[in-house]
Amino acid sequence: MLDRLPFLVGLRYVRAKRRNHFISFISLTSMLGLMLGVAVLILVLSVMNGFDHELRTRILGMVPHTKIESRSGLVEWESLANELMAREQVIGAAPYVEQQGMFSVNGRNQGAMVNGIHPDWENQVSIIGEHMHQGSLEDLQSGEWNVVLGSMLARQLGVGVGDRVTLLVPEASITPAGVFPRLKRFTVSGIFSVGADLDANLAYAHIEDMQRLARLGEAVGGIRLELDDLFVAGQVTRDIVNELGPNYRGRDWTYSHGNLFQAIQMEKRMIALLLTVIIAVAAFNIVSTLVMVVTDKRADIAILRTIGATPRSIMGIFIVQGVTIGVIGIAIGVLVGVLLALTISDVIGWIEAVLGIQFLDAGVYFISDLPSRLHWDDVGRIVAAAFGLTFLSTLYPAWRAARIQPADVLRYE
Repeated sequence: MLDRLPFLVGLRYVRAKRRNHFISFISLTSMLGLMLGVAVLILVLSVMNGFDHELRTRILGMVPHTKIESRSGLVEWESLANELMAREQVIGAAPYVEQQGMFSVNGRNQGAMVNGIHPDWENQVSIIGEHMHQGSLEDLQSGEWNVVLGSMLARQLGVGVGDRVTLLVPEASITPAGVFPRLKRFTVSGIFSVGADLDANLAYAHIEDMQRLARLGEAVGGIRLELDDLFVAGQVTRDIVNELGPNYRGRDWTYSHGNLFQAIQMEKRMIALLLTVIIAVAAFNIVSTLVMVVTDKRADIAILRTIGATPRSIMGIFIVQGVTIGVIGIAIGVLVGVLLALTISDVIGWIEAVLGIQFLDAGVYFISDLPSRLHWDDVGRIVAAAFGLTFLSTLYPAWRAARIQPADVLRYE
């Protein structure tokens, strides 16, 4: 019977209606604090995981993992691409020609990066083909001067499929009439949307058309590579350049989007740390709760000691009580947090529809909707941290209860 005493009495103290309502209020506050801390931490980490996933799949799905270029231009690019694809880490390769320019139509002007691509090779290194809303990459035929625009870029220009746009490139053409900027009329053959800022500043044309516009002849700007692990892009790029020789250079994705990825990782760690402090505050509220309970139950403790309860059993009573309060709060917090993490995208979408506002503007942020990805290993770490803090917060009050001497208490009873 005495072996089960800590559990029986500890659970009874949790269920019992206390005469001191202030103690009950502090217990409820501790429980709610743990619940909110755990739920919010699960939700925020899931959203940060969602941002991280969107960065990898959307942004880095459109941005090449690495680029290999030649200072003299790549003419025999196909043989080099096949050679690079024979490497263990490389899973795709495609030629490209990049040209910064400005689209103009009906007095509307918008700058953009125009990528000259080969439609038969591009799907090896980009997810653009999966995000075509109108048209397809196969509509980009050599000599037809077609262009595929991002959805936001097309909206800013006020054009759709079949409309004509003029591309001005920052290179001058010298004619008998004077110096004029180089320009070319394109026909919009497709529109893509990945829900990121690339929709506003990226366009695609056939690589041979861009070769003519940039006056590259048979050369291409370089070869883009897709790797099986984007986090080894830096090392793979250095290895390739060292093998090819000093006439070649490489740039991996960290040059253009590395800071964004690092910022998301840093924010995830800092937010997790700050919210863990909230859980710690709620957990240590249990200290004040148990200290007041110990003071209120001094007579009960003295009686238990006189009938044979050991200091260890008395200590276990209050550990069980504090841990029970914590477990209830953590369990409810996990339930609420998981439900919010799984539905937050729909909830935010509903709020935006009802209020007519947009929380995430792709022109400011790199995505237009709130992503969320629940990782159960994060949930496990949160539960372990919250439970550990709760258990630690019960030790001091339980130790104080175990030190109570029955003679000192019962002398005045």
